[in-house]
Amino acid sequence: MKPRVARGIKLGLSEEHAEQLARLQHPEDVQDFVNAIPMNFEKDGWTALSVQGVLTRKRAHCIEGAMVAACALTMARRPPLLMDMGAAAGDDDHVIALFRRGRTWGAISKSNGPYLRWRDPIYRSLYALAMSYFPEYAKGRQKMLRTYSASVDLRRLDASLWVTREKSCVEVIDMLTRARHYSLVPRGHEGRLREIDDVEAEAQEMNEYSDPRAAGHAARRAS
Repeated sequence: MKPRVARGIKLGLSEEHAEQLARLQHPEDVQDFVNAIPMNFEKDGWTALSVQGVLTRKRAHCIEGAMVAACALTMARRPPLLMDMGAAAGDDDHVIALFRRGRTWGAISKSNGPYLRWRDPIYRSLYALAMSYFPEYAKGRQKMLRTYSASVDLRRLDASLWVTREKSCVEVIDMLTRARHYSLVPRGHEGRLREIDDVEAEAQEMNEYSDPRAAGHAARRAS
């Protein structure tokens, strides 16, 4: 048995699911895999599916995709690190999986729209990485990204709580919520942020998967 498959099985995955993730040799491969998972629009209510839940049900939103990415990185002997990006009231937070190449950071990210996805490992700090998402992290005409968290290491949790949990992975959400967060918008500047323009707003309507809840009008950005 290949070492990566064995590590996946040790985490609790079935051999089939371990083999799926073991094929992902590099972070770029992990991003492609996460992109190919259909979007989870939570038609039956809120979820935070585990890695096994995503691979079984074949759907994911941002935190679910981030946990899949973290698991694949773990199997490749990289640390399973997540980062929470906090939004202003009225929008959703976004969660990404972190990795390093040398001294610089990159990110793997599940998003229905085109702008909150992969980041090449060129950022010298988590602040710089988070700031790369700021211009396009918008809802309506408003830029919504406000904070980013310190990296959260999923090795602090038993794998049964995020790799194979049958219920929603609330412990992961709790860890991300409790993690130290840092402001991205200087005090006094929030009310003076420029709204995105017509071209940017139109581009925000681009999505890979159609939201079945949209009922005849364009789906909003789903992360």
